[in-house]
Amino acid sequence: MVSFPEAVKMFFQRYTDFQGRSRRSEYWWVALFNVIIGAVVGGLAVALGGDFESGNMNPIGMVLFGVLGLYFLAVIIPSIALFVRRLHDINQTGWIYLGIVVASFIPVIGLLASIASIVIACIPGTKGPNKYGDDPINPGAGAVDTFA
Repeated sequence: MVSFPEAVKMFFQRYTDFQGRSRRSEYWWVALFNVIIGAVVGGLAVALGGDFESGNMNPIGMVLFGVLGLYFLAVIIPSIALFVRRLHDINQTGWIYLGIVVASFIPVIGLLASIASIVIACIPGTKGPNKYGDDPINPGAGAVDTFA
């Protein structure tokens, strides 16, 4: 199992890596990290920045919401890469992600696409190597030594 700090570190190190596989723990720790960032910075923006809905927001709130928006813009590509690697872990093509994104724009189908993405993130990866690489849980398992 990947630890929380290790998962976040790998998330940013593999920023544009669409190759290989990622474990469920890596995916869910990063999801938790992004929720925590959103809750903390968003909470600070609301607490320190005034009322956003009525337009009585002070500059601190605007800056914090801007920082939050920039953070989420910055993690779009690594989040897509992580989900593609998660698809690879269950021996599926990363192009399925494109189908999920397109389906999310259709009103009722979008709900089903969201549920599908959660289910995909929960499916255990294939044991041993698959066409996308070694098993991230047990790298090298099932590998055949050519000269044995």
